[in-house]
Amino acid sequence: MGAAPGRWARGARDTDVTDAARRGALLAVGVVLWTAAGVVGYRLSTRDAARSGTPESQVTQVGASTAPRLDSVGPRLTSNETSQPLSIQGERLVTGLRLSLGSPLSLELPLTVVDSRHAFARLPAGLALPEDLPQVVVEARLVSDRGATCEGGATLTLVNDAAFPDLTGMVASPDGRRVFVLSPPTDTVYAVEVESGRVEVLSVGDGPSALATWKDARGQAFLGVVHRFLPELRVYSLEGPTLGSPRGIPAPLGASGLEVDGVKGVAFIAEQVRDTVRAIQLEDGHERWSTPVDPNPRAMARWKDVLAVGSLQTGQLELLRQETGLRVFSVVPGPGVPIVGGHTERFRAQVMGGKAPRTLLASEKLGRLFMASLGPNVGPNPQRMEVSNNSGVAVVDPARGDYVRHRGFGAGVTEGLALDEARGLLYAADVGLGRVRVLDARALMSPDDAAARGAVLHEVVLMPPDSMPRIRPSEDFSIKGRAGVELHSGPRSLVLSPNGNTLYVLNRFTRDIAVVDVREARKGRAVVTRRLPVVTSRAQAKRRLGQVLFYADLGRTGITCDGCHIEGHTGGVFYEKTRPNRIYRSPTVLGSRDTPPFFTPASQHDLAETASFVGGRNRFHNPNPSPSEIEALSLYTSLLVTPPNPYRRPDGAPLETVTLPDGHVGSPARGRALFEGRGGCLSCHPAPLYTLDQDAATRGQYLDVGTPVALPLRQELQDLVVGAAPPSLVGTWDMWPLLTSATAGYGVKDGRLVVETRFPLRSVLETSGPAHGDARAFHPQERDDVLAFLLTL
Repeated sequence: MGAAPGRWARGARDTDVTDAARRGALLAVGVVLWTAAGVVGYRLSTRDAARSGTPESQVTQVGASTAPRLDSVGPRLTSNETSQPLSIQGERLVTGLRLSLGSPLSLELPLTVVDSRHAFARLPAGLALPEDLPQVVVEARLVSDRGATCEGGATLTLVNDAAFPDLTGMVASPDGRRVFVLSPPTDTVYAVEVESGRVEVLSVGDGPSALATWKDARGQAFLGVVHRFLPELRVYSLEGPTLGSPRGIPAPLGASGLEVDGVKGVAFIAEQVRDTVRAIQLEDGHERWSTPVDPNPRAMARWKDVLAVGSLQTGQLELLRQETGLRVFSVVPGPGVPIVGGHTERFRAQVMGGKAPRTLLASEKLGRLFMASLGPNVGPNPQRMEVSNNSGVAVVDPARGDYVRHRGFGAGVTEGLALDEARGLLYAADVGLGRVRVLDARALMSPDDAAARGAVLHEVVLMPPDSMPRIRPSEDFSIKGRAGVELHSGPRSLVLSPNGNTLYVLNRFTRDIAVVDVREARKGRAVVTRRLPVVTSRAQAKRRLGQVLFYADLGRTGITCDGCHIEGHTGGVFYEKTRPNRIYRSPTVLGSRDTPPFFTPASQHDLAETASFVGGRNRFHNPNPSPSEIEALSLYTSLLVTPPNPYRRPDGAPLETVTLPDGHVGSPARGRALFEGRGGCLSCHPAPLYTLDQDAATRGQYLDVGTPVALPLRQELQDLVVGAAPPSLVGTWDMWPLLTSATAGYGVKDGRLVVETRFPLRSVLETSGPAHGDARAFHPQERDDVLAFLLTL
């Protein structure tokens, strides 16, 4: 979470979190957690737990058997949001076997058997579960068409994301009569009439991820939706009273961002499988150009003939020519960048890079880009200041490629932005505090720091409805410098009416839209006039409270779980950890519940313990999390699932060949043989999660395999610790940078971090010595094959 990079950045053992009585209390919380979560049949799989560390004598009893045997199914945690590929490990596997999943799924999946120890299957989409049940655990076993008896078994946890609406984006129709709200896990877009509040539910494709509206050259209005799991842009006409059937246009898989030039008929789509931006003609779907960009692009904005693209993982902003895709500038803050406001202002000399652009806005009239982020990333400094989150708005000059200034607010997490060019007002939604800030846009971009310091004119408080459950008793808010109960709202996206008189605020946690009269916003009088409910269901209430806790900044420190793990995934690098203090990569939380302990070296042994320790530290212990907060936050993080691997076939098996990000081609099957054979990789990365930490018998080992200890940036101010636990390799296709030290991906130049490679897996393989598999001893094609295999995990 916020203060915890490593796989949750494993950190030094602290005596204050290893007290036996405290761990016993947390264990009790864990028991309550699983019971309250509605887990069906949850247990630790002792069969799987012993797999990679059991003495030979304990398994000889099955050595003479001829029956097929199931050892494990991976990943152990998956979701019903979409179709999910599964990997099956066992013994004596043969064609004709099926994977049987018990109650409440009660289904059988055909297996694609590739050899006696490996098979694959695909969990179908559309597996409905009771609305209020967050997850189920099902027993898996093998069955045979031939009636043969099969041995062994495993468990699979299915998270009920399909019944957990999550409102993550909003756009308005060009005429301002409707707003369209995105809910990715439920495959839904809600069309809301702003006058009547009437909601039309639109079923879209698999995993809708971004929206845009536009007018074409003839003045006709359209809505576009791209998808994470469906390679299609769906275009809906907005000319009628309701949305009719869409027109489908081919689009890249893994779409994450959408910008449209309606007059020229071009859609710009960012995607996170190959990490590219592509220009697609709306008329016929022809791809005009494709440009590789920094990992996990999402936020985009058009300014004149330039397209700005932000990377969630490098924190850089890349400016591309809209006509050709050619890169014009890469914009990232460096040492000495102006910072106004917030606790990082005095550390501008130690800035080492940027943090994820969460939203981008472009203004041709003002000649600037505005970017919501956690601010410049402060590196090693003599004061040992750590966790340099300073939420705010940055100003970028796109004509020169200059990072002009960051106006920090010091607390919260700035997400959505909306700009009123006529009035010169910028609105900024703070999902961590439940407020919208009103800023003077011209003061913000003024060359005078004093003017920028006074840019915040007003804050709009977004109170949640009385029926919304609270993370703590109401009297615990707005005291001792803490945030108020409004943090339960979670404002995420902003839209202005065409005349600029009304601001619509999408609230992620209360799942409604606040209508704000902003006619007198410059005078400090912006008023919430009504709320438009979008989703009324209160199912999975404890999980929803955990979501609030993941994003909320109760202590007004600027440090939240999402601040370091964006949407539960990676979040760049940070200088932190107190003991030892150094630059760490912020790893993913997705799927991490199955790979404790956390920190480097280990100090937190499960998610409940981590929620208690990190949750308290994020708030500076103002106050420490209550048992109910630990329970809710642990539940929420335990249900964050690794996304389905895009390098799998429809039957769940790996592709025959994989084109690597650098254009090379490899064979996953040959790579798997090398990984399990000559490479000796299974000794540290055993299936199904490819880490020793997947099982109680083998976890917690910290090894020195010769990988770099730290980035070479002011190392005298870093505490260098040798050794790390073997990380899980599941989902590595979507990781950047790699290694605890972040040295696979980042380099150092002129006192700041630079992107050295966008394909860190190759860097790891080609620099690994004998202690780390010695992949340098493989010939080039063999290395390509191993890389292809790793991308399919």
